[in-house]
Amino acid sequence: MHTIIEKNKEQYEKTLGFLKSDISSLRTGRISPSIVEKVRVESYGTSSELLQLAAINSPEAQTIVIKPWDRNILKDIERALQSSDLNVNPVVDGDIIRLNFPSLTEESRKELVKILHKKLEESRIALRSQRERVKEDVISLEKSKEISEDEKFQALKDLDNMTKDYNDRIKEIGEEKEKEIMTI
Repeated sequence: MHTIIEKNKEQYEKTLGFLKSDISSLRTGRISPSIVEKVRVESYGTSSELLQLAAINSPEAQTIVIKPWDRNILKDIERALQSSDLNVNPVVDGDIIRLNFPSLTEESRKELVKILHKKLEESRIALRSQRERVKEDVISLEKSKEISEDEKFQALKDLDNMTKDYNDRIKEIGEEKEKEIMTI
């Protein structure tokens, strides 16, 4: 594989990593603490992710318990959770916050699958734009006589193969997550 393609493989990996973290927040049968980790909380004049402000765990399949490290920001966390798009009301219980999620209906599962497909397509678009950037770099290298025409064609072939491999990996990740969402 050509060196310019090797250098850009890291960008492809970042796209895949972002996709994995992005879809981890989609809820499945069992509630995962990752659903609320990225919720932004305004406290003490700054905005922070909930993960940085509290311990988050899921003691039961449909419940998340949040225990702030600083009891004074309990109301700030509650406010942030209410304004988030989680569609669940936080319940303050002493110095913890409970989130009780209803079971997913078939309709809500299908809605989550639509969101999943949108996120998968965004990742494919990111890969295509990275591919185009690398392709332009390879063509400019050939125009400036740094590589031969044969090397250009080989590099472009390698680039297409690498892009296909990453698209296949995105498809596999999506199929796995869709199966997870649709499993009751």
